[in-house]
Amino acid sequence: MTLDPQRTKAAGAAIVRYRDVVKRFGALQVLNGVTLSVHAGEVVCLIGPSGSGKSTLLRCTNGLEMLDGGAIEFEGTLLPRDERGLRAMRARMGMVFQSFELFPHLTAEGNVAEGPRSVLGMSTAAARARAAALLAKVGLADKLASYPSALSGGQQQRVAIARALAMEPDVMLFDEPTSALDPETIGEVLSVMKTLADEGMTMVVVTHEMSFARRVADWVAVFDAGRIIEQGPPRQIFDAPEVERTRDFLSHLGWSG
Repeated sequence: MTLDPQRTKAAGAAIVRYRDVVKRFGALQVLNGVTLSVHAGEVVCLIGPSGSGKSTLLRCTNGLEMLDGGAIEFEGTLLPRDERGLRAMRARMGMVFQSFELFPHLTAEGNVAEGPRSVLGMSTAAARARAAALLAKVGLADKLASYPSALSGGQQQRVAIARALAMEPDVMLFDEPTSALDPETIGEVLSVMKTLADEGMTMVVVTHEMSFARRVADWVAVFDAGRIIEQGPPRQIFDAPEVERTRDFLSHLGWSG
């Protein structure tokens, strides 16, 4: 089976390309020859059992982890290995983590304004205006002055999304953004992500939310033991998977199509 088959959906140029990516932690090989492309305007969801390498691939994408083999290209250029180059690249990638990673001493507005002000060199007034607009976009216009400790998990994650968007990234990386949330707030975050998808944001999403992947993704890659065992449009992966391991994984999650 071809690991990176031609897309059936008309898509823009490849924003991210993974070519035979290998990553080891000591004797443990976490990624073993991952090949995948992410095209402009696509939502690509990475699914599979915990520990199969999905989150590690995202951390390699923005240089939080260095590769042991293969290559990652971002907008046609190999990822830099020097810290200065990595900082410049990360400014064009938005990253949303499982655990929010907000600055506890800053308000919601302060968290969102910090990047544009300190990295992009925007004036304080312009950065605050951008923060206010983005917090309104994610449904938090009334929380500008709230500190993270006063926000629910879903609200904190929406602040984290607004903070990533404030840098006007070319691609958004989501690492299991709902895994730390209670069921009542998961929908808040997924709704914001769907809006971004509808607006054409390029997104790579590690998720266990199969309904979201089925409904929103343009492309789904199934991971197992550090490899992509199957990839394709969501209707193929969820309705007619070709690989038995994929069928087993979805069955254990109670997925019925």
